[in-house]
Amino acid sequence: MSTRDLYTTAPSTPSWQVPATGAARFSWEYDMEDAGRERLLALYQKGKDKQWDGATRIDWDLEVDPYDPLGTPDEVLTLHGTRHWAKMTEKDKGDLRRHYSSWQFSQFLHGEQGAMVCAARIVESVPDLDAKFYSATQTMDEARHAEIYGRFLHDKIGMLYPINDNLQSLLGDTLRDSRWDMPYLGMQVLIEGLALAAFGMIRDTTDKPLPKQILAYVMQDEARHVAFGRMALRDYYKQLSDAELREREEFVIEGCYLMRDRLRGVEVLDNFGIPRKEAEELTEQSEFLHLFRKLLFSRIVPCVKDIGLWGERLQKAYLDMGVFDLGDSNLDLLMTQDEEIAEQLDAERFAQEEQARVAEVADAIADGAAEG
Repeated sequence: MSTRDLYTTAPSTPSWQVPATGAARFSWEYDMEDAGRERLLALYQKGKDKQWDGATRIDWDLEVDPYDPLGTPDEVLTLHGTRHWAKMTEKDKGDLRRHYSSWQFSQFLHGEQGAMVCAARIVESVPDLDAKFYSATQTMDEARHAEIYGRFLHDKIGMLYPINDNLQSLLGDTLRDSRWDMPYLGMQVLIEGLALAAFGMIRDTTDKPLPKQILAYVMQDEARHVAFGRMALRDYYKQLSDAELREREEFVIEGCYLMRDRLRGVEVLDNFGIPRKEAEELTEQSEFLHLFRKLLFSRIVPCVKDIGLWGERLQKAYLDMGVFDLGDSNLDLLMTQDEEIAEQLDAERFAQEEQARVAEVADAIADGAAEG
């Protein structure tokens, strides 16, 4: 079945063209002995070592109920406790869970395609060869993530949502900027930071094994991507003037407000016949949304502070959002945990497979003895 047939509302055009700006840069410096470059080359080596195949590492035979793909409790659904909820049948509630899961994973899918394009742009525009090398591995990572989310939506949920207008706007602003560091800032810090928070929240709360696997393995890759963005931007932003730093801080402020205020899943309620104004009011009243917004910035704020964007106006914006204190979060610890959770899932799966093989051999020996 064509993807277009699975969209709740089909995109107006089959593709989106963003005019490219900026220069493609080649480097003729192939000396890899510089101490500063060794850090990125070590990350590049890790990126090569950690490549994996989404078709085999993930157990696609696991069943998924499309009407409860994530084990979502009623309490986190925006309509819970409202006059609309009282009128809903169990089938309606299952449809609502399906739509919310589809909306979330569709935005993950579109964001991963955006990340793939941004990583390719970094390969093209970043001045240093070691950064080009690493970005090439990230491009492959993001392609794999888009493949996996697309397969999950196609095969397990059977429904897709178009890209959120505001996510598309932020992605377009990131790609249209001619400065080579902006794909890092827009994608690696803002969009990837938002995605990581959403991935982590679902990974840590779902009781469904397939989405837990998908999110854990994707987050293992993303831990490297964030490290790459931090490393590259921290070094570069030390060289910028106050005026240049303020420009980038303005971009961060606008992007953070946009994500906080506009990525709410109101499109889902549109599909349930709820007027847009009421849908927005109900969404704003959701306790779950308030919690999510706090978690949303758990990866972004400490990363922004770490790379050196911490001017007075940016700090005031984060105070206004109620997330300023997240600047002191231990981002390295969060990333280490992301990697360890994926490794633990692998260990558990390998142990189960080994037990199955041992049992199979034991059964074969027993059958042979019986026949003898």
